[in-house]
Amino acid sequence: MRNRMVDVLSSHPHITRILGDICYDKDDNIVEVDEAVVQAYIANNDYIEQRRATYPSIVDQLDTLYHGGYDAWKATIQQIKDEFPKP
Repeated sequence: MRNRMVDVLSSHPHITRILGDICYDKDDNIVEVDEAVVQAYIANNDYIEQRRATYPSIVDQLDTLYHGGYDAWKATIQQIKDEFPKP
């Protein structure tokens, strides 16, 4: 699930805080958010959220390691990475 505040802060490093819909820089000046920059950030980083939602839990990953070994675990993770590649 995308978090708008995280996307804005990540795509606009000069913004230091957000109160409601108003963004501020380190000097408490109001900063306008460039929506095109936010959307570009989302497009370039959406694979992270997709992978995070798809990866097995740590418990299941450890179980795969224990029962199937490193190669089985690696195959499981690689399948997800292949399904949601970096742009």
